[in-house]
Amino acid sequence: MTLNTLPLHRNSVFELMSGTTEPREQQHIAGRGASSARLSRARRTAILKALADPRRYELLERIAKANCPLGCSQAQAALQISPATLSHHVKELESAGLIEIERVGKFHNLKLRPGVLDALAETLKSLNSASCASR
Repeated sequence: MTLNTLPLHRNSVFELMSGTTEPREQQHIAGRGASSARLSRARRTAILKALADPRRYELLERIAKANCPLGCSQAQAALQISPATLSHHVKELESAGLIEIERVGKFHNLKLRPGVLDALAETLKSLNSASCASR
């Protein structure tokens, strides 16, 4: 079976590549301390694209500031957006690996995926290289 004939479900590709439904970068982050975790170029790009949208960034901020998982109904009320728009933004954040969705009955609760933001911060911090020597 070639890659073009695979189903488009994102977990299918991860299963093929690693034998699990968890993205390789997430396995990598979960298996090591957050300070030493590294993100692949593809994962980094997906995260930054997801955060580029102001509504998604605001949603991620609300999830991060909540003391416990944030309910979708709470997020929708706070952001004043339609359920379809919220669903789209949640899907984008989940696909980027930034959040996890906890399903409890008919309710969906959102929480940050541990270590991902720390790994992104480390990556961004590494861009700040030492200044060039004077010529």
